[in-house]
Amino acid sequence: MVRRVLALNSGRIAVTILALIALLALLALLGPWLAPQNSLATSDNALAATSAAHWLGTDYLGRDVLSRLLDGSRISVLGSLEVALVALVVGAIPGILSVYLGRAFEWFTLRIADTLVALPFLLFAIAVIALLGNGITQAMLVTGVLVSPLFYRVSRAATLAVARSPYVEAAIVSGASIGWIVRRHVWTKVLPPIAVALAQTIGVGFVIVSSLTFLGIGVQPPEPTWGGLLASDLGYLSHRPWAPVAPALLIMVTVWACNLLADAIRDVSGEAGRALANDHKARANRREAAAGPHPAGGSR
Repeated sequence: MVRRVLALNSGRIAVTILALIALLALLALLGPWLAPQNSLATSDNALAATSAAHWLGTDYLGRDVLSRLLDGSRISVLGSLEVALVALVVGAIPGILSVYLGRAFEWFTLRIADTLVALPFLLFAIAVIALLGNGITQAMLVTGVLVSPLFYRVSRAATLAVARSPYVEAAIVSGASIGWIVRRHVWTKVLPPIAVALAQTIGVGFVIVSSLTFLGIGVQPPEPTWGGLLASDLGYLSHRPWAPVAPALLIMVTVWACNLLADAIRDVSGEAGRALANDHKARANRREAAAGPHPAGGSR
């Protein structure tokens, strides 16, 4: 799978960009030791232009923008991963089991999935945060549950396609347990579409985290986030009209890379991927045929 992704131009571009974003997240996780300045430290040099001391200038309180971007990437990256992982666990497992645990479980999980799709995630997240307290963890848990129907439907559809295959029916007739069938036969077939949904959901998670933090939901000021920086910069466009470019560009590039990686995984796991693998095998066979048979022994 990794070789197929790297064989596509879109896959290589997406992996490169995601590696850069992961490096940025790693730098942010290391804390203020690697940031140029303290992201929370204010100064009298408010709304300053770019300089050697402040590469991206300062905000309305004189805080270094680059340091706040680096520090804010921690919440943005971890928040999007939390959304994707919660949605994966809450959606994929019931989606697979709904095919094997009977009509009652299937009906119950389908109705829950339909209900979650009908709920507006932003309003529901605000309501839950009002009950549980303003925190990024609560917001991402709620959002992950609301996004989980995507994984439920993807995993259920893939499992239904595998469940009708002869080797799975033979395993059921022979008395194999549901857990063994899922691990041995179903999971390998369901994994590619789930990987596509996971990459897309990480991108959606970035949009959700940025939207919530843009509205001031899930974070406590003055904690920096990409969405929060974008919101604060919009209030001072007359002084720094270029200021929203940096956080907006980070969000756009990250979401674009996640979607591009999802497209690459979908391509290599489908007919295009099999055609690519067959093409590589054909080229290897032609090279071997052109080289000719190796002599069995030396000349006399």
